[in-house]
Amino acid sequence: MSKLTSKPANFVFLGVDLGWYGKPSGLDSIATRREGLYLRQLTRLEDLNDILGWIQEEAGDGVAVIAVDAPLVITNRTGIRNAEREMNHEFRRFHAGCHAANLGRPFAQNVLSFSQELAKLGFRHGADMMARNQGRYQIEVHPHAATVNLFDLPRIVKYKRGRRAARARELRRLRRLILTRLPLLRPALSLRLPAIPSRGPLKPVEDQIDAVLCAYIAAHWWFWTSKRNYVYGCGATGYIVVPERRMTSG
Repeated sequence: MSKLTSKPANFVFLGVDLGWYGKPSGLDSIATRREGLYLRQLTRLEDLNDILGWIQEEAGDGVAVIAVDAPLVITNRTGIRNAEREMNHEFRRFHAGCHAANLGRPFAQNVLSFSQELAKLGFRHGADMMARNQGRYQIEVHPHAATVNLFDLPRIVKYKRGRRAARARELRRLRRLILTRLPLLRPALSLRLPAIPSRGPLKPVEDQIDAVLCAYIAAHWWFWTSKRNYVYGCGATGYIVVPERRMTSG
């Protein structure tokens, strides 16, 4: 990502690692400064009204893009969406395939209701938005695929499954990649990313770090849209935004 050229303004990029089954969600907001992007707020909430209230407060009334790690558009009753089929063809070899989303899955109504609530707050779907559009948009993203491309990795950072020690090690690796390979998230200006605990549950930290990735993808999409990102699927039946595989961010 090259140095920002837009004049400082109320540009906010929000990341939501959504709890598909109503579990806590990781939330992050990134805003612009002359030097680049900085992490403004990082938290984890469970109640839907609390999440929507946080989004309203962080987005304010200016330009905002929300990137959500969850299927926001589902029209197929069974099977998988075209977006997932295309993603799996591209990313399965990196161990970054997608879970199938259809209207028969138990999470479907939760994630669709969340997208509808965002629409009520003025966030339109942004699969076809123009770069640096002065509007408010929601997009679906996939953090695993994004890390493969943004960090030029041979496979995903495996922090989701396995023994705790291995997961903690991979989370530390991902945290380090975010702070060193996404330089516009200036550490001197940013809220510190949560440390990886030496004991106890890792999920709260994992959710928040995923939210940071989501928010960064939101910014990457807003600045360049299809020039430096891919859209798998389409807005009508479901889409996923992934930064292209080159270090445009550093």
